[in-house]
Amino acid sequence: MNTGRRRFLGGLLAAGLAPAPSWADAGSPAYLAAAGKPDGSYALCGISAALDIVFEIPLPVRGHAAAGHPTRPEAVAFARRPGTVAMVIDCVKGAPKATLRAPEGRHFYGHGAFSADGAWLFTTENDFNAGRGVIGVWDVAAGYRRVNEFDSGGVGPHDIKRMPASDVLVIANGGIDTHPESGRTKLNIPTMQPNLSYIEDGRVTETVSLPADLHKNSIRHLDVTSSGDVAFGMQWQGGASATSLVGLHKRGQAMVLLDTPDDDLRRLDGYIGSIAFSKDGRSIAATSPRGGVLHLYDARNTCLKDSVDLEDVCGVVPHSDGFTVTSGTGLLCGLRGQNLKSRSRAKHAWDNHLVLL
Repeated sequence: MNTGRRRFLGGLLAAGLAPAPSWADAGSPAYLAAAGKPDGSYALCGISAALDIVFEIPLPVRGHAAAGHPTRPEAVAFARRPGTVAMVIDCVKGAPKATLRAPEGRHFYGHGAFSADGAWLFTTENDFNAGRGVIGVWDVAAGYRRVNEFDSGGVGPHDIKRMPASDVLVIANGGIDTHPESGRTKLNIPTMQPNLSYIEDGRVTETVSLPADLHKNSIRHLDVTSSGDVAFGMQWQGGASATSLVGLHKRGQAMVLLDTPDDDLRRLDGYIGSIAFSKDGRSIAATSPRGGVLHLYDARNTCLKDSVDLEDVCGVVPHSDGFTVTSGTGLLCGLRGQNLKSRSRAKHAWDNHLVLL
């Protein structure tokens, strides 16, 4: 930037006339993803629609998912469960802006969501001494100061999404109790009770659960259409194979589990890592890094329609005519039907989630 332009912009800033920074000032990323680098360090990356890395910002620990602010180029990067720190990052300056620290007796679950206006951040947390799920509330304008919390409606809240055109939250309560003294050990498998909870103004207004014989199917990850359909991916904690690992829900109705042939179900190895609706809401992509496979479901007929082999695949979000996918092998690619296109491979091990901005 030349001296004259710098002085001009400086004058605008001093006069309060400069336009607020936007995501365009951060390179116009379409997606966010945490990654491990070859030297053992970690980063949060902004990725363009053309699958180019437009920024890379260091993280102190391994990331899991992120939340992008709805109006300004700011992201919150969450550590992998059971992390106690999340970083707020100015994606234009490429520098930390604030640090969220879980209150004593709590840890984060790796996910968060902003309110529609960006004034509040909601985080999924474990009150591990009480064995209950909590949603933390952080005031963005006050420098991400923690101001409130409310019950998640269950145990082990993992993913959290905002319902369309509202600040109603849907929570994937995985049902699994853990405690930092036991690491990631699951403490209550025989009695776990996963559910979806809908929360409005801090109150649980609706809760839906799986049938009793599927209570070991931990509900972990979510996606929501513009019409309010919720897709959820699960991780089976039982002995024999689960009967389904992908489900649908519409508020006020019962859960619907999607049909998967037995051989295809076994390929998932009991584990869905990420889930996403297509832009038109007609298809659902569910990934299994353990199985090295991505399943495509027909959301209307509630059945599996295609399967794509892809090593260590996990991150998935909708694209204009398909999906964008990441893997732990460093692959970034577009998926059109069963065809992988626009491939690129970075020197990064992409972590579990690709976040759509």
